[in-house]
Amino acid sequence: MSSGQPNLSRRPDGAALVIAAILAGIAAVIIWQTSQMRVPPIQARVGPTVFPYIIAGALILLAIGTVFSALRNGFPERTNDNYIPMLWILGGLIGQILLLSTTGFSIATGVLFAFTAKGFGRGPLWKTIPAGALFAFIVWIAFAKGLQLSLPAGPIERLIP
Repeated sequence: MSSGQPNLSRRPDGAALVIAAILAGIAAVIIWQTSQMRVPPIQARVGPTVFPYIIAGALILLAIGTVFSALRNGFPERTNDNYIPMLWILGGLIGQILLLSTTGFSIATGVLFAFTAKGFGRGPLWKTIPAGALFAFIVWIAFAKGLQLSLPAGPIERLIP
């Protein structure tokens, strides 16, 4: 555990500086894209550009704070990553992308749910895939039927008129 005191013997945190640069880059893209929007004069004060500028400002503040923390060694030393859980989650995302158009929302999202649960060390796939598919089917009903939003339908979803 950390004592709360920064470790002054380390160099500036390079990973944190990269994260700060990415945050600043995203903010710059948001500012540039928002400045290119054509806004009617009636919406010049408070219009569709206000919230993107607020988000960009927040990202800039986060980038500045991250730079200060990186230079002051304010982040705790990182431990080695365990890549196996990350690979399970990544596999679930890839599986959902590949299955979404053919099996529909419920099954594809059930696979994502199960692989993510496996990545976090929970249950066998034969239990978590049906549980995830059931939960995703309930979500599909709420969105597709209740809110009239279009989600990919597969064989299970086509059973509901």
